[in-house]
Amino acid sequence: MLHFIRKFSQASSKMLKYTSTVRPGASRRIETLSHKTCLQQNFSPLFPRLWLFSSFPACVSKTQYYHTSLCSFKKKQEQAVLPARPPRTISFLPDSPKPALYITLAGLIPFVAPPVVMVMTKTYIPILAFTQMAYGASFLSFLGGIRWGFALPEGSPAKPDFLNLANSITPVVFSWFAFFISERLSEAIVTVIIGLGIALHTELFLLPHYPNWFKALRIVVTLVAFFSFVITLLVKDFYPEKGPKRLGQVK
Repeated sequence: MLHFIRKFSQASSKMLKYTSTVRPGASRRIETLSHKTCLQQNFSPLFPRLWLFSSFPACVSKTQYYHTSLCSFKKKQEQAVLPARPPRTISFLPDSPKPALYITLAGLIPFVAPPVVMVMTKTYIPILAFTQMAYGASFLSFLGGIRWGFALPEGSPAKPDFLNLANSITPVVFSWFAFFISERLSEAIVTVIIGLGIALHTELFLLPHYPNWFKALRIVVTLVAFFSFVITLLVKDFYPEKGPKRLGQVK
């Protein structure tokens, strides 16, 4: 207690000395400030926890404020840097020339007609399945010819190198093999499906020189052919077989 009284008396004497050198108008402000500083110096050892708790929320609020503002700034910066997504290839289908679009749609009839007829009659007709497979194999050969013809003209983006010309032969090989095993019709149909998938993958990703509208047409044709062949294989498993397997044959 005596120690506390001594400290308080020393602080008051210092305050009186300091106020004597200051103007009378500002003496009241200085007195209040000096009282506060003296009390903080004298009573802070007695109540250290109160001082810590009173200053801690302000520090936390400041750190939280700067933290959130920095994150929001980073998010805005990332959103500004992200590029726009390119349009999908199938979205270029309306840009196709009208003759190419109409001829392609008409060319889907030999793919779609056989499974539709077999589903309507609820019978598996081998000759219709064979004509569908033969048309798919012929279409594979046609795709190979398109690639070869696209690479030959001068100024074409596809150069007549080994990569382009060899890939144009790949669909023809699948077509030939499908005809070679046509006695086993299901395996021949699967061969045509694999050839169509490989040709589409090559044209879209490995050798992407075709116009976008042509790629969109190729996607549509491949999907329609794939589903029509799958329906034919399902019809063979679920419906009874009827009719000859080839023209001129009698069952």
